[in-house]
Amino acid sequence: MEVKRKDDGKRGMFFVEIENEIIAEMTYIWAGTSKIIIDHTEVSDKLAGKGVGKQLVYSVVIFARENSIRILPLCPFAKRVFSKVTEYSDVL
Repeated sequence: MEVKRKDDGKRGMFFVEIENEIIAEMTYIWAGTSKIIIDHTEVSDKLAGKGVGKQLVYSVVIFARENSIRILPLCPFAKRVFSKVTEYSDVL
């Protein structure tokens, strides 16, 4: 399953799209040039229990590492994943 990203310089999202329908998304807001705030995660019931939400978080972490960006997870789901996966603490 491919996770895509789009960004307009102020807001962005990581998402999964099937047949032109976004069925999973994690949105963020830029806070300056080196920090993003994850504010929302939503996964369609079609993908429930398949780990897609965690895959979105992983994609955000890779993006942050590659671009020297910090992440502030305000979304409850993302916050929970970051608290459980200590290997992601380097981007917080």
